[in-house]
Amino acid sequence: MAGLLAMLATAPASAQAPPPSIDALLNRQPPARGVDPEEPDTAAASTTRPAPAPYAPRKRSTLTAPVRIEETDKSPDGPPSAADLAYDGRIRSSMASAQGFQGPLDGGWTLAAGARELYALQLIDRNGAVEGAWRDLRRPGALDASGFIDQVERAGGELTVRFAGGAVAILHADDGRWSGELSEGGRAESVTLRRRNP
Repeated sequence: MAGLLAMLATAPASAQAPPPSIDALLNRQPPARGVDPEEPDTAAASTTRPAPAPYAPRKRSTLTAPVRIEETDKSPDGPPSAADLAYDGRIRSSMASAQGFQGPLDGGWTLAAGARELYALQLIDRNGAVEGAWRDLRRPGALDASGFIDQVERAGGELTVRFAGGAVAILHADDGRWSGELSEGGRAESVTLRRRNP
């Protein structure tokens, strides 16, 4: 036992390898499958990797003049690829599907008494159920000048819109427009509901 301790004490310092640095541990690549890192022949073979394919830019058409906005048949990026056309087709299909669920009241509307605009409405008409939000155009910037519509009832050619605070508009379909009466604050006035410009 004493002999073993003496041999260890007299062993050269080079026999003990220093611990690897943190960088060496982090940058070490795992051995490839079937490669023994202790076997010199297979370990050396695992370090050679095939060279990556060279970068080949996509060919673009050469233009001889600027493309103007009204020239819808030209594109500064060249003709679309099959993947571009497939993507555009999916977008168009999704939009058509979404619009198929919209009812006739879906969108932006303005409730006005003559030339005086009273309320801006944004309605959602899905599967016969109508809901939405309102903004009082007479009080711009007021904190309580907008909110959700309490209730929208549609029965045949009649539309009833109930606002927060008790205002009620009862409208009748008339040649693509809605006209009727708004009861608000104890008084009633004639109003029309028309599509708002986008």
